[in-house]
Amino acid sequence: MKQIAPAKRKLRPRNATAATKKMVGGAPGRSADRSADDAAVTENKTTTRRTRLSPEERSNLIVRGAIRFFAERGFGGQTRELAQQLGITQGLLYRYFPTKDLLIERIYEELFVKRIRPEWEAGLINRTEPLLPRLIKFYLNYATILHDYEWGRIYLYSGLGGAPIAKRFVHQTTQGLYRRVIGEFRHELELPGLDAVPMTESEAELMWALNGSIFYIGVRVSVYGVAPPSNVPATVTQIVERFYDSARLELTASHGAALLRT
Repeated sequence: MKQIAPAKRKLRPRNATAATKKMVGGAPGRSADRSADDAAVTENKTTTRRTRLSPEERSNLIVRGAIRFFAERGFGGQTRELAQQLGITQGLLYRYFPTKDLLIERIYEELFVKRIRPEWEAGLINRTEPLLPRLIKFYLNYATILHDYEWGRIYLYSGLGGAPIAKRFVHQTTQGLYRRVIGEFRHELELPGLDAVPMTESEAELMWALNGSIFYIGVRVSVYGVAPPSNVPATVTQIVERFYDSARLELTASHGAALLRT
């Protein structure tokens, strides 16, 4: 008799179980690759929704990033590198700030103008309170700006690199803050006002010494990486108190001598 060969048994692929396990939710035909693609699309949509900013928000984000960038690189840093660090195209950066100078101008407004609170200056010239407490209160607030890491480095890089920020701030300070403080001293000491007698060189040097002493506390940290005093407010208060005593003596002596000469 002719022998009949047994039917060949169909072998299940060794990776069939693994392939089945790659199914998502037991739904036949939907592979993990497709699931990953769907997840990527969903994540991309979520990211797009999350980063869709208004023009004002985008502008503020660029400025905030630019402050960090220039504080570390100086103003020699290129806008192409800035755009890369921000994760945007250079074209988008130029859409908001067509030139580097316009971006620097905005940084000046944010760091050197807006941070000085009007109420600080109002308190400084409030003559219902003695001058020394007014000076201490003002400089404790003002020191928070002078000791800011990014503020200090931007200011110094500007001066070294020839950017206009440092020069503008010096003019703003000498013609504004310095004159107000000296004017308050003269009023307290019953000396001629600034309209009658302009601020003298010795008075200006007193102010440079005061501001420089407080600013240098921040430089120690932001430039040299040296720890600040253990109690910064107490140190600032002590600096202002010493300035107050020496300024009273200096103004009384210099203006008294000038009055005698006349």
